[in-house]
Amino acid sequence: MPWFVKQETFLQPYTAMKPHLQAHRAWVEQLRAAGVVVSSGYLVDGAGQPGGGGLLLLEAASYAAAQALVQQDPMVISGGVQWTLQHWRPAVGDLAVR
Repeated sequence: MPWFVKQETFLQPYTAMKPHLQAHRAWVEQLRAAGVVVSSGYLVDGAGQPGGGGLLLLEAASYAAAQALVQQDPMVISGGVQWTLQHWRPAVGDLAVR
């Protein structure tokens, strides 16, 4: 199944985004429990400080299916992030496509 990457940048301070981040984590866990292959994480600066945004990696049948999932993300719904979605086609390296 194809891989997709959602990259997001916070438009508001971390403290304002924290409740939406907690809802995002619960949403990701619900997806995982439903069998969706998904992983989410922070982007951090050179000093290891989070707060600027994050990445979400997921498998979906199509771009449209991935976009439909991403549009349900509490971080996206909040309007507090700017985001992009791209289809990722691994070509070489250690991450395998299942």
